Amino acid sequence: MDFEKARFNMVEQQIRPWDVLDFDVLDALEEIPRERFVNESLQGLAYADMELPLANGHKMLEPKIVARLAQGLKLTQTDTVLEIGTGSGYATALLAKLAGKVVSDDLDAEQQNRAKAVLDGLALNNIDYVQNNGLTEPSAGAPFDAVYVGGAVDSVPEVLKEQLKDGGRMAVIVGRQPVQRALLITRKGDEFEEKVLFDTLVAHLDDKENRPFGDFDF
Repeated sequence: MDFEKARFNMVEQQIRPWDVLDFDVLDALEEIPRERFVNESLQGLAYADMELPLANGHKMLEPKIVARLAQGLKLTQTDTVLEIGTGSGYATALLAKLAGKVVSDDLDAEQQNRAKAVLDGLALNNIDYVQNNGLTEPSAGAPFDAVYVGGAVDSVPEVLKEQLKDGGRMAVIVGRQPVQRALLITRKGDEFEEKVLFDTLVAHLDDKENRPFGDFDF
């Protein structure tokens, strides 16, 4: 399979039409070999517009959702971003391309190590790996310029808001199916301004009965 062509087609046919127009995000997506982050038997589907299973039973989010969330954060090379859920490492790679530093938080050490091996192989060395529940526990390195949460929560955890710098941004999906919205939250002093990025349907992080969904291990 021609992965380079498939990657180009993903960007042009899936990502751009979904209002991802930031050149830095598009350039990064064209550079990241998504096939390395999926199970070997599924590499032929690496650039399909669908969730894909991980070795631990969870799933990777669709590329377009990862791209829209990352675009909303408007990351720069001076930013440090906290990622909640290393998962496959694909979103981690995108954040690492866009930001100066990534702190990637996950509970599943084995899955995180698999992701780290791929990320190290791509020479993405601006990533710190943390093993804890980032939805309930603060992460080392706070405060952050940005926080990326790629799965749904009932409400935005206060612990994440508290770790944002003044002017910091958070991309997070809030609600339960069938009503879920991706929000951009910006800290302004002690206030938090919310803006709707898009509506979507993704796995809920606290859904104990449907654990094989989403890019998370909580």
